[in-house]
Amino acid sequence: MRDLSRASGMSLAGLYYYFESKERLLYLIQKHTFSTIVQRLKARLEGIDSAEERIRIFILNHLEYFLANQAGMKVLSHEAEALKNGFASEVAAIKREYYRICVGLLEELKRERGLQVSTRIAVLSLFGMMNWIYTWHNPRVDADAESIAKEMGDVFLSGVIPAGKGRT
Repeated sequence: MRDLSRASGMSLAGLYYYFESKERLLYLIQKHTFSTIVQRLKARLEGIDSAEERIRIFILNHLEYFLANQAGMKVLSHEAEALKNGFASEVAAIKREYYRICVGLLEELKRERGLQVSTRIAVLSLFGMMNWIYTWHNPRVDADAESIAKEMGDVFLSGVIPAGKGRT
C-alpha cells in the first residue's frame, strides 16, 4: 500500500479511506482485469467461425491487454495467491471461465482438424507463453501486441497442428 501511495501521490490514509485493505484493493484490480479481458474476448469472437482464427483472437486479446497494462499484470502475477475467502473464490470463478473459453477454442480446433493433443497441456502451455510477457517485453525493441500475437500464434499452432493438417 505504501508503494501504491507513493506511485499515486495519494496519502496512505487516503488510500485506506477508499479501500479498507490491501486485499480489497487487489480483489478489485483482479476482478476488473479478468472481467474486462473476458468481456472483450467474447465481443471479439462473435461472428468468427474459424477455430484457428478464434484461437488467434484469444492470443491477441490477451497480449493487447497485458501489454497495455504491464504494471498491473506484474502485480497480479506476484499477488495471485494473496486473496482469501470470498474475494478469492469470485476471482477464481472468472479465471476459470477464461480458461474454459480457451479450452473450448482448442477443442473446436481439435474437432475441426481431427487433432490428437492434450487440451490441458496445450492450453496451460499457451498461458505460460503469454503470461510472462511482462518480464521481457520492451516496447523500444520488441514488436507490438499484434505482431507478437501473430508469432506466438504461429508457434503455438505449429506445436498443436502437425504438418499436413493444414494451418491457415
